[in-house]
Amino acid sequence: MSNIAAYSGKISDILVRNHLIDAKDLVKATDDAKSSGVAIEKFLVQSSIVPAENMTLAISEYLDMAPICLSHFTPDSTLVELIPRDLLKRNMAIPVAKTLKNLTLALGDPFNIVAVDEIQAYTGMSITPLVTSEKDIVDTLERCYAETDDNIDMQAILEQADTDFEIGHESEEDPESKESIEAMLQSAEGAPVIRMVNMMLLEALRTGASDIHVEPQERVFRLRYRIDGALIESPSPPKALQGAIISRMKLMSGMDIAERRIPQDGRIKIRALGKEIDLRVNTLPSVFGEKIVLRILDKTALFPNLAALGLDEEAYRTMRHGIVSPNGIILVTGPTGSGKTTTLYSCLQELNEPSVNIVTCEDPVEYQLPGINQVQINSYVGLNFSTALRSVLRQSPDIILVGEIRDSETGEIAIKAALTGHLVLSTLHTNDAAGAITRMIDMGVEPSLLASSLILAQAQRLIRKLCPACRMEGKIDPETLANYRIDPDFFKDAHVYDSRGCPKCHNTGFKGRAAIMEVLPVDRELRSNILQGLSAKEIAATAIRKGMLTLKDIGLIKVRDGITSLDAALQVTGGD
Repeated sequence: MSNIAAYSGKISDILVRNHLIDAKDLVKATDDAKSSGVAIEKFLVQSSIVPAENMTLAISEYLDMAPICLSHFTPDSTLVELIPRDLLKRNMAIPVAKTLKNLTLALGDPFNIVAVDEIQAYTGMSITPLVTSEKDIVDTLERCYAETDDNIDMQAILEQADTDFEIGHESEEDPESKESIEAMLQSAEGAPVIRMVNMMLLEALRTGASDIHVEPQERVFRLRYRIDGALIESPSPPKALQGAIISRMKLMSGMDIAERRIPQDGRIKIRALGKEIDLRVNTLPSVFGEKIVLRILDKTALFPNLAALGLDEEAYRTMRHGIVSPNGIILVTGPTGSGKTTTLYSCLQELNEPSVNIVTCEDPVEYQLPGINQVQINSYVGLNFSTALRSVLRQSPDIILVGEIRDSETGEIAIKAALTGHLVLSTLHTNDAAGAITRMIDMGVEPSLLASSLILAQAQRLIRKLCPACRMEGKIDPETLANYRIDPDFFKDAHVYDSRGCPKCHNTGFKGRAAIMEVLPVDRELRSNILQGLSAKEIAATAIRKGMLTLKDIGLIKVRDGITSLDAALQVTGGD
């Protein structure tokens, strides 16, 4: 029997035929591989008998599968984020390219057919496999995740960060001992605690979170980030560091760390990731310790003008016409967190010119806008909205922003300002645009004054956008349409989508939010309705007859356009 007849396996035939290994060496290697319990292909590479790239070419020829070398290849991060890290590592795979519903996948172990099936089932795409070496897969995965991992040099961040504290509220001297306060200070200024708090802040900035929730529980110290309106739980910091972390955050925001019996407010200013960020901080005493919420105020996230909000054409046209009016009042309504401040600031930035005097009264001033005079309401010293607004009117303003109309006095002053040649923008808490009109009348504003001064009322919500990387085509449930009185023909021939979830969207199925607006411009007929004292429902009916799109209408259009899911739209608009 010849040496060549002593080995078996087509890959071995290919190696010998291509002079990549001598037949005698192959026989010996086969025996050694059997004794060590390792597949001959892996043994040849591990023993450096056959280079990894040569083995890849041999396997490629055997399987009739195209080879690929990844040593100088950097995968697209959006492709890598399509598939969980553990799934890629377990199956020794790297996504290389994506076209429509097909994913090209490099495999370090192309004989593992389970890998292809598992990834195909997860992505819902057909797979085109390529063969590469295991070493290439391992090295490429390390390169990919080295760029996206959170293993950041926190000491470098501390050196870069220029943290500026604003003065917080001072409280009375706490009866705790001086030694106890010193101990809290020492623990709060320890290196591990500083690194951990900075890591929390950095993670929030990297994920685009709007809030950080630090919540003491009985057995855990819970950490959550609000991303695109939903709270996403993050790995909990050690419970043993709870007191030190809370003290550190209170120190950074200028609060009294010894006072833990009453709520406190503070601010933090940091520079990180090339941006200057303000954080509004609030503490709330709870059973298991102080809960802290940090609201992230990122100036770079503000829209420079109204057009950048991405509104539908009718809403943009009506809003644009309203804000260029020389005088009158514009009322922006919606629940907390619906983007009212962002909308108003976008209007102000569009109107901000050297020839215009713009003054705002806010509680609190969330973003500091250059060229605009902003007044911080301070009820502790008697500076409320009505008092501030009276003073502002003596400052010869052209445009006034009132953060919120909370009482009849503020409402009356705002209306009179609008009637005396000023453009006034303000907010109210009502469910729809027509509700803003009846709310003002309920507060005691004369219907005749309101009818004469109101330019438009607007209601808005933030609707969650489907993640483009993982959204999947869905079907409309006829029962849902019937329950919410939606015409089935509205979605005829439309491609609607549902959420799925992937690492890119933190497995929520949604990425980003968009504003939807119900804009009610006040014309002669609507002014007559206000004077007649009609209800909000009757005023809304008139506006709809004249072409106004309701929040529900706009939400359904977003569903039809594939921007959001039907469930997400109805959740925001309430199906009204």
